[in-house]
Amino acid sequence: MKLLFLNNIMKNKNPKDISKMVLKGLMLSGAVVVASGSPYFASKILPALIKQTSYKLNRKKDKKKIYDTFYRLKKEGMIKFEEMGKQIYISLTKEGKKKAGKYQIDNLEIKKPKKWDKIWRILIFDIKDKQKIKREALRGKIKQLGLYQLQKSVWVCPYNFQKEAVILRYFFGLTNDEMKIITASDIEDDKNIKIFFRLN
Repeated sequence: MKLLFLNNIMKNKNPKDISKMVLKGLMLSGAVVVASGSPYFASKILPALIKQTSYKLNRKKDKKKIYDTFYRLKKEGMIKFEEMGKQIYISLTKEGKKKAGKYQIDNLEIKKPKKWDKIWRILIFDIKDKQKIKREALRGKIKQLGLYQLQKSVWVCPYNFQKEAVILRYFFGLTNDEMKIITASDIEDDKNIKIFFRLN
């Protein structure tokens, strides 16, 4: 999964955006491994994270900004170091995963193919009343993604959004029983849905 917005990070020079790059890079890579006691410790971390992104460094001052952000995140408890033998594993803490997950869903977008494959994707969810806040947050994100609301907890989309659904399910801590995706070749009286998505 490429992080396309990273191309403009250093132009804006926003520390928050750099934090996103580090956290997302660790989330996508799982962990970064460097040699224990290496004198080039910092220089080995950055390439491993950037490898997970579409961003390229051209200036030394860019590297310093990211190094500073990396160590700040460590101090804040977002990332952790685990020494195993002669190697150090750098990964996200529980709090770091939570923050990275939020950044991930903030940038979710369902891609529209050039041609519709004539298949409907139907998302249904059933979240208990005691988790009302979670349910409303999920509903708001689904609406933001551009799905059509067929019923209260039934949403329709003509495009494949399986990956996006998995990310939402993981972030909100839902089970497969609580949120499902169904595919269908036909929906009765789908005129309004086709108008909504501008389909022929």
